[in-house]
Amino acid sequence: MHRSRLSGFIIDCRTEDLDSATHFWAEALGMKTVEGGSEGYLRLDSAARDLEIEIQRVPHESRVHLDIETDDLEAEASRLEGLGAARISKTKTWWVMQAPTGQRFCVVNRAEFTGRVGTNVWK
Repeated sequence: MHRSRLSGFIIDCRTEDLDSATHFWAEALGMKTVEGGSEGYLRLDSAARDLEIEIQRVPHESRVHLDIETDDLEAEASRLEGLGAARISKTKTWWVMQAPTGQRFCVVNRAEFTGRVGTNVWK
């Protein structure tokens, strides 16, 4: 048994000016920027939505991708493969995967799901 849920959306931006890109998306979505992002990422304050929304600097074309968080990375990646997804690459501690329809998404670790909206339990 493992758990997973939609974690949030990552807005991939091919830009050198991550601050300006983040400012645009913060204004467009009516959210504030959270101080202290990690290298290449800035976060928006989406706590009221129980989602993570990040602006990420990337070398590929700009796009939006989603993250699925899980307490068992291997089980969730295998479950998604069973649905037709493909593993593209392992990056740090998560899998980049591709849906049968071509969209890229990430499967990321999350240890605790208590109180998290939309959590699914898989057997």
